[in-house]
Order: sequence, then structure tokens, then C-alpha cells
Amino acid sequence: MKQTWQKFEAWLSAHWPEGITFLNPPATDEQISQLEEKLGAKLPADFIACLKVHNGQSGFASIFDGMEFLSCEEIHNQWQVWKELLDGGDFDDFSSEPEAEIKDDWWNPKWIPFTHNGGGDHLCIDLDPAASGSVGQVITMWHDMAERELQASNFEEYFTAFVEGVLSGKYVYSDEYGGIINADDL
Repeated sequence: MKQTWQKFEAWLSAHWPEGITFLNPPATDEQISQLEEKLGAKLPADFIACLKVHNGQSGFASIFDGMEFLSCEEIHNQWQVWKELLDGGDFDDFSSEPEAEIKDDWWNPKWIPFTHNGGGDHLCIDLDPAASGSVGQVITMWHDMAERELQASNFEEYFTAFVEGVLSGKYVYSDEYGGIINADDL
């Protein structure tokens, strides 16, 4: 995980030096334990390794393809919003259109958001997959669209593919969009 972050940070230094300033210091064991306690879930080791390099970001820049990288505190804040909506019955009349590896839920409390776009959309670590899925897989969770798509079988696979995409030019820095986005979106 550290080597992948080093590659990403080297790219940021060359292409978007300000981007590095948004990255937080590492999460402490205490911050991670508190997050797990609040979520009532154990986070996958690969995601914990990521948080121990950078505990998300500060500011509103888009570090991950148009989305902010959430800190332990922000993961809980975003999760809590969705949990309150679920507990309030807000999703009772909604159904999703998930890929086979993902449960047919509009939102699931075992979906742990690690990014957001400021409009209610997230990439989540899925700790409660469908029978054909993998615990820890990375999925999409859109607030106003029923599709739930598998992005990677685990966080390390997702992050490695993302950084490889950055290095290959699939993702680029855009001043107009205020961060890293898919080059096809320009």
C-alpha cells in the first residue's frame, strides 16, 4: 500500500502539487478503532493500511476520480447520515439494480463509504456482499440511481488500478473540476 501511495504522491508532485497538501497525516490506531466501534464492523486490512498512510483528506478537492477521500471522522459522518435515513424508513419503497456480487439494497449499513462527491454519491467498501461477492469489495452507491456496480474485489485492487490509471493518463488533473477526474470527462 505504501509503495502505491508513493507512486501516486510522485505523480501529484509532478502534475498537481497542491493535491498533496489536501492529504491528511496517517490515521492512528485509536482513530481506526473508534471508527470500527462506531460502525459496528471490522474494516479490511488493506483499507486500514491505506488509512495508516493517509487518513483521508481535508478540503474539497477531488482526489479519487471526482470524489473526496474521506477521513475516519468523515467516513462515520457520511455513514451516519445513511444509517439515519435507513432507520427512518426512507428507503422502504426503493429497490436497487445491483450487479450479482452486491445485495439488493438501496443502502446497507455494512457499506462503508470512503469517498463522496458532495452530492450523496459514494464508493463503498462492502462488508455484506451477495453470495457471489467478496467481503471488502468496492462498490458504487449513488443516491438517486438504482445501479450498484462492482469496482474491485477489494480495496487494494481498486486503489492499485486507480493509481495505474492516473499514471497511464486515464485520470488527469483538471483545474476546472478541482481535482483528478477521468480524462474522458473533459
